Amino acid sequence: MSIRILVTGGTFDKEYNELNGTLFFKDTHLPEMLRLGRCKLEVQIRTLMLVDSLDMTGEDRKLIVDHCAKMKDERILITHGTDTMDQTARTLAEANLPKTIVLTGAMIPYKFGSSDGLFNLGSALAFVQTLPHGVYVAMNGRYFLWDSVRKNRSTGEFEEI
Repeated sequence: MSIRILVTGGTFDKEYNELNGTLFFKDTHLPEMLRLGRCKLEVQIRTLMLVDSLDMTGEDRKLIVDHCAKMKDERILITHGTDTMDQTARTLAEANLPKTIVLTGAMIPYKFGSSDGLFNLGSALAFVQTLPHGVYVAMNGRYFLWDSVRKNRSTGEFEEI
């Protein structure tokens, strides 16, 4: 079973510029994270974009849906920024694709060393292999159906609604 990983950016892939104190995108950290996690799954990674999810547009979401629809893979993991992950999940669910699609992200950039990204990636890989067709969000060691999750901005965690 092959798993397709689509990279869209978000905190997962941000880096810190020590000179001006800003976060920026250079490249995805997914290959390094999979290597560190000793992942033995057959995965194919494709970077669609590297954007903060607050800057993601309807056209960006359409591109994600179009890629998911065109792929023969039935198991798709999408790395995504946490601020609008629920919007992209909704857009994917409305496409009604016969696939298992799991979105995940991080609250702290992977390069910071104290990131939740590696844990969320591992959990999402397990969920994408075992859940039935549908669209899910995987954060904090849990999975949520696309229409029953939100980011709690006070606690910095995802919760069921």
